[in-house]
Amino acid sequence: MTAVLELRSVVRQYKSEGGVLRVLEGADLTLNQSELVGLIGPSGSGKSTLLHTAGLLEKPEGGEVYLEGENCMALNDAGRTRLRREKLGFVYQFHHLLPEFNARDNVAMPLMVGGMKRRAAREKAEALLAEMGLSERLTHQPGQMSGGEQQRVAIARALVNDPRLVIADEPTGNLDPATTERVFESLIRMARSEGAAVLVATHNMALTRHMDRVLTLKDGKLTEFVSEE
Repeated sequence: MTAVLELRSVVRQYKSEGGVLRVLEGADLTLNQSELVGLIGPSGSGKSTLLHTAGLLEKPEGGEVYLEGENCMALNDAGRTRLRREKLGFVYQFHHLLPEFNARDNVAMPLMVGGMKRRAAREKAEALLAEMGLSERLTHQPGQMSGGEQQRVAIARALVNDPRLVIADEPTGNLDPATTERVFESLIRMARSEGAAVLVATHNMALTRHMDRVLTLKDGKLTEFVSEE
């Protein structure tokens, strides 16, 4: 079985006045279909950098990134943009919904940008929002919804293109504990039903019990996290 995502000896560094800061030092990672992997580590350890690299938003200085067997480092900007559009879904701590559009059109937007007719895009968005328990919020704008509802809309938007890989950066970081559980369960249920691999960076250790495995990013390298419980 071909892995959905592979990072092979990835190096990521930034130049500063003090010299070169090496954030990723030969990071290795493999994610398979329907696998949910957590990413933990101290603030500033490079979790977002790793997610951006895995999501083809940043290009590493060394190593390789493969998405379903395709070497993404061999692609130009247009090729990486195509893969992001066709195979990746992103969920962030803040939903980044378009305030002037309702829930249905926020979710349908990626489909319409990709060329799907409005009616078909809206029908798919409605079905996905219904699975998220948001059928009564289709025509509500973000400002008319709770934080948890907005984040579920953001998850639906990330999944509407049937991505092979979902990348989530602190997706419940600004929600209360009860809402966090509901939103995270929605993300897991929907991603697994579509067979997507999911990589989630989080500070919330309570969420790690839902995950197939958890990795720690420290000193630029990934290691398996072992609970002390």
